Amino acid sequence: MGKKSSASRAIALLMVIAASGSAQAAVDVEAAKELARTNDCLKCHATDKDKKGPAMKKISDKYRGQPDAQEKVIKHFTSGPTVTLPDGLEIRHKIIDTRDPKELANIADWFLSH
Repeated sequence: MGKKSSASRAIALLMVIAASGSAQAAVDVEAAKELARTNDCLKCHATDKDKKGPAMKKISDKYRGQPDAQEKVIKHFTSGPTVTLPDGLEIRHKIIDTRDPKELANIADWFLSH
């Protein structure tokens, strides 16, 4: 086996690893939407327009390129920070009704995918 064969195997292995990583990171959109519906997220957030809260696209733009984006969004969902509405009213953000790490990651990734 020569250098060419070893290089080919290494490239193939990297491609398999990359493909499997993408599959794990895929968002289950229907599960995310359902969790958003049951937690009333969609009363304040839409995909592309501001409501009481910012559009998901704005949230995605804010965190784009940040390696800890998912972690920051999950913290926001689970800690109930004070948020300021467009009319200036300050309220505590609703805490999402799940502690399942997979569900939290999925809905965060869904918000960040816009």
